[in-house]
Amino acid sequence: MSAVLSAKTPLVLLHGWGMNAGVWEGLPEGLHRRFAPVPLDLPGHGGAAHSPEQWSLDHWARACLDQAAERAPDGAPGPAVWLGWSLGGLVALQAARLAPERIRALVLLAATPRFVRAADWQVAVPEGTLGQFHDGLLADCAGTLERFLALQVRGAEDARGVLRRLRAGVAGRPAPDPAALETGLGFLREEDLRGPLPDIRAPALWLFGERDTLVPAGAAERVALLMPDARVRVIAGAGHAPWLSHGAETAAVINEFLDGIGL
Repeated sequence: MSAVLSAKTPLVLLHGWGMNAGVWEGLPEGLHRRFAPVPLDLPGHGGAAHSPEQWSLDHWARACLDQAAERAPDGAPGPAVWLGWSLGGLVALQAARLAPERIRALVLLAATPRFVRAADWQVAVPEGTLGQFHDGLLADCAGTLERFLALQVRGAEDARGVLRRLRAGVAGRPAPDPAALETGLGFLREEDLRGPLPDIRAPALWLFGERDTLVPAGAAERVALLMPDARVRVIAGAGHAPWLSHGAETAAVINEFLDGIGL
């Protein structure tokens, strides 16, 4: 891969389940002016390598850390801002635990430390919802991904427009590896990073969409309790892809957060 040849701060971008780095073609201009975007493909997505040995969240986070290092000038990665969307948020959080010196700040976009409901975590989707996608992978992988795309925009302002832009972003790139899809879906169903949140040293911004049906905005209050030093915002009218539906507002909130931490 080519190095990022820019004096701007690198912005490492991690997409969500079943997607690829093409979704970041819609990154708001307000972030382009400040950052050198470094869009990565999660293992088994967008043509990125994936092997049966990459079965844990640790493996995926290390793979992304390696990818980011390959993209750094002279192969010497310095601290970067990491932005993780949805499943990418889990990977970004794990990367911050494994290599805190590499993470200058975290932006968790429509992400949550736990994606499925539990007795003490009701602000999440029912486990059965993700179970249906797991079953669908075996019967109709392409159709399952299309249904997941539709779920991401349900209820949001300009849902059709956002869906069109998501489809355009992922089109023309290799389809995800079904084994990687199954592994990633396992992370969404099983991972719980609530406990480690207070130990993450990087400044963090959590951005939720008010109308998100995958990561309910109600999680914002719970995250604020678990990570009291973090900044938490809810974007009115947004669904699961706020940088596409509310680009200017998303960029403004991120830039305000980074100004506040002196970056």
